[in-house]
Amino acid sequence: MLQKTRGIVLHTLKYNDASMIVDMYTDLMGRASFLVPIPRSKKALVKSVLFRPLAFIEFEADYRPNATLYRVKEAKTFYPFSSIPYDPYKSSIAFFLAEFLYRAVREEAENHPLFAYLQYSITWLDECKENFSNFHLVFLMRLSRFLGLYPNLEEYHEGDYFDLLNACFTSSRPLSHSSYIFPEEAVRLRRLMRMNYETMHLFAMSRSDRARCLTIINDYYRLHLPDFPVLKSLEVLKELFD
Repeated sequence: MLQKTRGIVLHTLKYNDASMIVDMYTDLMGRASFLVPIPRSKKALVKSVLFRPLAFIEFEADYRPNATLYRVKEAKTFYPFSSIPYDPYKSSIAFFLAEFLYRAVREEAENHPLFAYLQYSITWLDECKENFSNFHLVFLMRLSRFLGLYPNLEEYHEGDYFDLLNACFTSSRPLSHSSYIFPEEAVRLRRLMRMNYETMHLFAMSRSDRARCLTIINDYYRLHLPDFPVLKSLEVLKELFD
C-alpha cells in the first residue's frame, strides 16, 4: 500500500548500482529502512542527494505487511536546510547525531513526541546563528527522556558521586562496579542537565570540559543500551569548538 509520510535521515548505505538503503526515523512508524532508487536522469522522482544526515524528507513508500524494507516511490525535502550542510561545525554535529540516533533509536513504532523533538532540535540548530557549541550535549541529555534513560537528578548533595550504572547520585563511591564519576564531574553533569537550547550559551565550557562531558554521555548510553558501540564520529566532534 502506497502511503505518504515524513522522515529524518539517520544512515545511508549503497545497496547496488541502482539503489541504496536509507534508515530514517519517521512520524508514521518510528525507525524504518527504505530502498531508495539512485536516479539516472534529472527528471527522476527521487534524488539521492536529498538523503543527507538528519535531512527532512517527505516521501511516498510502498508499505507491505511483514516487510523489513520499503520501496520509496517519490521523495522531496519538507524543510530545506539553510546552514547545516554548509557550516563545517554544524555538519560535523549533524553527522555525529545521525550516527548516534542510528545506533540508539531502535523503536519501530509510532512516537510523535520523539519525532517532534528531533524535528524541533534539528531546525533550531539550522536556524541558530551563534553560540551552539553545547548543542549536541543538551540534545543527547534530553534525548534520554524519550528513550526511558533519563537519570534521577533528585537528592543531589554537594560532594556526591554520580553512579552511571544506576543513573543516580550517591554520597559514597560505588564499590560493586567502576561505572561512576567523581564529585567534581558529577556537579558539572548536574549543571548540564539544567541547560536548554536558549540558555546553554550562558554555561561556559572549555573544549576539554565539553569533550569529557561527551565521553561521559556516550559511556552512559553504552551502559544502558545493548550493543551500543564506540562511535566513529565521536573523536572528530571532540576536536571542535576550541
